[in-house]
Amino acid sequence: MQEDMESMEMNKSRHLTLLGSAVAIVALSQSALAYKGEELAAQAKVSLTQAREIALRARPGTITDEELERERGGSGLRYSFDIKISSSTYEVGVDAATGKVLENKKEGPHPD
Repeated sequence: MQEDMESMEMNKSRHLTLLGSAVAIVALSQSALAYKGEELAAQAKVSLTQAREIALRARPGTITDEELERERGGSGLRYSFDIKISSSTYEVGVDAATGKVLENKKEGPHPD
């Protein structure tokens, strides 16, 4: 009986160690993921979080891709979001200086 309890405690300890390791790996991998164009973020007056909110108000759905890029129009620096709705994907561009929606259109068969 004592051996069974010790064995159960050892198994529990191993499981907790494995779970802790898995959580740490996921946390580290999430923090290592950066959106495209993150090096331009210091030049943006609108944060990525604010730009996401603006884009989702303009086109509610699920963001599948995001980047901060230099592009003509507006201030020349914009967040670009691909937003999926059912089987369609829309591109929503948000000016990184003003927060104005610069683009809100359905992606064609060959997106950028």
